[in-house]
Amino acid sequence: MNRGECFMTNIREVSVDELRHLVSERALQGETMLLNMGPQHPSTHGVLRLLLELDGEIVVNCIPDIGFLHTGVEKNMENKTYQKAEVMTDRLDYLNPIGNNLVYCLAVEKLLDLDVPPRAQAIRVILAELTRIGSHLLWLGTSALDLAAMSVFLYTMREREKILDIFEMVSGQRMMTTYIRPGGLWRDVPVEFEAAVYKFIDELPREIQKYHDLLDENELFLDRTKGVATITRDECIAYGVTGPVLRATGMAYDIRKAIPYSGYEQYDFNIPTRTEGDVYARYAVRMDEMEESLKIIRQALDKLPYGPVRSNNRKYVPPPRSEIGVSMEALIHHFKLWTEGFYPPKGSVYVATESPRGELGVFLESDGGPKPYRVHYRTPTFANLQVMPILTRGQFIADVVAAIGSIDIVLGDADR
Repeated sequence: MNRGECFMTNIREVSVDELRHLVSERALQGETMLLNMGPQHPSTHGVLRLLLELDGEIVVNCIPDIGFLHTGVEKNMENKTYQKAEVMTDRLDYLNPIGNNLVYCLAVEKLLDLDVPPRAQAIRVILAELTRIGSHLLWLGTSALDLAAMSVFLYTMREREKILDIFEMVSGQRMMTTYIRPGGLWRDVPVEFEAAVYKFIDELPREIQKYHDLLDENELFLDRTKGVATITRDECIAYGVTGPVLRATGMAYDIRKAIPYSGYEQYDFNIPTRTEGDVYARYAVRMDEMEESLKIIRQALDKLPYGPVRSNNRKYVPPPRSEIGVSMEALIHHFKLWTEGFYPPKGSVYVATESPRGELGVFLESDGGPKPYRVHYRTPTFANLQVMPILTRGQFIADVVAAIGSIDIVLGDADR
């Protein structure tokens, strides 16, 4: 059992000998206390159980126990055609549903060598960045609430509602949109889309400044975040940690820059970093990332091209709905794609994107049939949770709440 496996082991199923690998001899002798935090605990941000070893109020060790939300999404996707499997991706990281659609569609498109029109690429970027902002807003509000800053939660939820209204405008759904499809989008955005997004990105900077005013010089917030739950860049790399947690240690790694996808190479934006590696640094990185996302959205809107939003490759992409009522061939084609699916060539692909929490990757393997032979997700929450022992060791038990919030976990992202 290696170190990473130890931290993810289900404590309820291990023997005393195996437990020796997880907790200290002092715990086995009764000199320290073992305390369960969760899985029904509001500040664990989902059904997460933490086994804490405590010496008084000081954390000696922290062992994450996941699996309470396991849904078997990957195996269920393997029993559906490629198109029908996509609806399950929304439910993984439920704060990044459009990002989940995007990475899955990118993997299917790579497998099929399927083109995506420029207009669809730009709209994908706009919606992905709106999703990033919405995720960061919810993270900020809930993390501040964990530390007793209630006003921030109310303000961030108000702004997030505006993003969900835009998603509902384009897809009919507030969260689980399944709007991005292999080869493009479900349909084009409505005429009021651009005005609504411009209005949002014009107003949000003022709100972000209010969050800064509420928190940046708040002595209680600074005491609970500065110098708390620190981690180094080398430790992040050793554990495969990505996203804002890694960038808060000084490493400017962002897949949108390192391995651009969906045309991100066309946009001018910075990678926010900090060097302290503590809770406050992770807060500062995410605040700056919202500003950078606004820059990307504005650039994409300013040069949003006209044209189709779906590939014209009728082998893999259903015909437009407007053709179904006037063309028997289009109706038959639509029927066959949605009942039988399409048959991609044999092979395997891996595609990674930058989710609000870090590297979100999909491994997709085809055996030539209409259903994926293997679907596997590399999710950031699963990897990032491994560093909880490092973040919490030597901290007060009260700081465990700040540490959990600072890595922005979504348990649907880990329990697949």
